Order: sequence, then C-alpha cells, then structure tokens
Amino acid sequence: MQGTLFVVSAPSGAGKTSLVHALVDSTPDLHVSVSHTTRPQRPGEEDGVNYHFVQPQQFTAMLNDNAFLEHAEVFGNLYGTSKQAVAAQLESGRDVILEIDWQGAEQIRRQAPEAVSIFILPPSRAILQQRLEGRGQDSEAVIQGRMAQAAEQISHHVEFDYLVVNDDFQVALQQLQAVVISQRLRHEKQAQRYQDLLTSLLS
Repeated sequence: MQGTLFVVSAPSGAGKTSLVHALVDSTPDLHVSVSHTTRPQRPGEEDGVNYHFVQPQQFTAMLNDNAFLEHAEVFGNLYGTSKQAVAAQLESGRDVILEIDWQGAEQIRRQAPEAVSIFILPPSRAILQQRLEGRGQDSEAVIQGRMAQAAEQISHHVEFDYLVVNDDFQVALQQLQAVVISQRLRHEKQAQRYQDLLTSLLS
C-alpha cells in the first residue's frame, strides 16, 4: 500500500522543526525526509540526520541530474529533497513528512498533487521574533531579515490543506497528529488495509 506524503511549511521561527520531530517520535510508521542543503552546519546538528550538508557544486550536479523532488533557495542557501529517497519510502508503505518552505511545497503540489500540506503559524509577530532571538543561532541582521520575509511566507497559507497555530506546543502537536490519523482513516486506505475483513463481512 502506497504511503502518504505530508508537507509541513512555516515561517522561520514558527517551531515547525520541533513539532515535526515530536510528531515523528510519537507516530508509528511516519518518517521525516532528510533534505540536502548548502547552508553551514549548526552546532548540535548531524550530517545525514538533520540535513545532508553538501557543497554548492554537489548540489548543482544533483539539480542537473533531476535528482530533486523539490528545491529552493532560502536566505541565500540551497535546499532540496531527494526524489529517489522519498519514492522508495512511499512505495514501501511508509508515510513521509517533508519539512520545507512554501516554494518547495508549491513544487510538490505540481509533481505530487495527492500530497497533504500543512502550514504552521506563530501566535503573533512578537512571539515569532522572540523565538528567533531565543535560538541564539543567528545574528541580529539575519533575524531581522527573517522577520522581514515572514509576512511574504505567511501569505502563502491559503495554498495549504491544513492550518495549525503553534501557540501551545502540545495542542499544535495533537492537531498535527489528528491530520495524520485522519489521512490514514480515509476510505481508500482502510479498504486496502482491511480487504480480507471486508471480503469476509460481505460474503
């Protein structure tokens, strides 16, 4: 049975990475796809776990080989999702979640219109800025750049299937879990999963 592809996007600092990690940890058979990026590795990040960190030349070579399901340039860095890696997991019946920006989500919708997309909002601009500053990973100039682009990113919320506000982390996590469960309960999935049961009940 083919797995479901989930796409999660948000402005930088909205908490999508923490939510996606908690969702994957708490949901059986849900796997996050590890993207390729040219951005520098941050303290505490692991190559192959958080991202596949590659040089710009390697990224360009993969792009020329049509190796990405989606790709985007964000704050001067390149990001891309391996087409082969995602296809292999979906074909094995696993659900896959992509944590990407709105540009990548737009490309996914064109190539995989059956994908389920979720946009995460911060509860306010003030809290968004507090979260960016609280990470302690970016300079003030970078933070202000992210804040300046936040409105443009948030304007694309209308293109997504679901909208979640990350005010209370546990509530937002429960809402993401509900989206995954609802997709797994769709008729076409359940009819395949319980084909033998349906046959016996109808005989």
